[in-house]
Amino acid sequence: MERTEIILDKNQRGELQLFSDNHKAGLMNIAIIDGNLVVYHTEVNNAYEGRGFAKILLEKLVSYARENNMKIVPLCPYVNAQFHRHPERYQDIWFRRTT
Repeated sequence: MERTEIILDKNQRGELQLFSDNHKAGLMNIAIIDGNLVVYHTEVNNAYEGRGFAKILLEKLVSYARENNMKIVPLCPYVNAQFHRHPERYQDIWFRRTT
């Protein structure tokens, strides 16, 4: 059974953690900056690769952003790639700087 948990410190920096059978299987390094959810890095432990855990983390991140009316700044290569592959899926929460 998989479960996710968001852990933020008083400076609004932390992790979105994924557990499988009570073992930490993966994480996303995140921060809340200026009301936006910034994701820096996604990592799945080697023992759990190939099970779609990065996607589970991304889905939780997106749900959290939608529930809290936030935009996601996808600095993480994995998240950035997913946003570019499926822009219609993420357009409502994708922070894009306009100049």
